[in-house]
Amino acid sequence: MPVFRSSAFGRTMKRAAWPAVGLTLMTFFGIYAVLGPNGMLAYGDYKRQLAKREKDYQVLDHRREVLKNRVALLNPDHANPDMVDEMTRKQLNVVHPDEVIIPNK
Repeated sequence: MPVFRSSAFGRTMKRAAWPAVGLTLMTFFGIYAVLGPNGMLAYGDYKRQLAKREKDYQVLDHRREVLKNRVALLNPDHANPDMVDEMTRKQLNVVHPDEVIIPNK
């Protein structure tokens, strides 16, 4: 028979085992709640990511509006002549003899 069961030290250790396990588990989950990937310290990182993604969304939303406008101008039922002329010249790479081309730098 083990020596610890009969001594006062063994009885004390046996009584303290479950509270020690419980305290260890509570400490683990408490630390995880603060320092874990979804903990309180990760909240600031989430706010930075949200701000960046909102900015990206605004850029994409503006770009979508520009493309939506261009599509509306190229509608076959009532196409904008200037837009059609611009697209045709760009695709075919043609100019009139009296036009001057100024390249953008």
